[in-house]
Amino acid sequence: MKIDVLTLFVDSLKAYLSENIAGRAMEAGLLEVGLHDFREYTHDRHRTVDDSPYGGGPGMLLKPAPIFEALDDLDLWKAHKIFLTPSGRPFDHQTALRLSQHDHLMILCGHYEGVDQRVRDVMDEEISIGDYVLSNGSVAAMVIIDAVTRLIPGTLGNQESAENDSFCDGLLEFPQYTRPEEYRGQKVPEVLLSGNHQLIAKWRREKQLELTRERRPDLLEKMQDQKKDN
Repeated sequence: MKIDVLTLFVDSLKAYLSENIAGRAMEAGLLEVGLHDFREYTHDRHRTVDDSPYGGGPGMLLKPAPIFEALDDLDLWKAHKIFLTPSGRPFDHQTALRLSQHDHLMILCGHYEGVDQRVRDVMDEEISIGDYVLSNGSVAAMVIIDAVTRLIPGTLGNQESAENDSFCDGLLEFPQYTRPEEYRGQKVPEVLLSGNHQLIAKWRREKQLELTRERRPDLLEKMQDQKKDN
């Protein structure tokens, strides 16, 4: 898989990629990541990428020309193009799974108050990682790259880890324990020591439902709506 990122903060992404799962995937030849500062596609001595919006209003907008020229020069038009913005569709596990099926992604990181609408019009989709505002989209790009990379076959030492992660089946993850069996007065639940895989699976499912009902009832509602649609 190849991911190209258009950003004004290349160095922060470089540092991140050098120390996480994406870096290991790159070393293994499973992932190629290109980081591109679209300020390089400006033509004035101040390397200006933003300007005030027509019609007035606070803040500055990213200009279309540097971004379009970057797409031209880097031949990124055929990639699946994503713009990161708080007004995009919410990012979740299913979105990460869908994106991992693409051979080539292009991620545009926003900054300032937004970007010229003509840029947004040529994107394939807009994605938000949450209902809050970040100082720039590079942080969101890190989240998406990490989530998508985990789903590339061969990236994890045990692919079952990705398949069993939280949200894979629409529910939160069940509690897990390791040695010792007792620590500071807290014991591992007996069912996990029983060796009875059927009982263990039942206990884990019950805990998933219990935790999801307590912390994320919206996920249960979503599952029920999907069942109705089917």
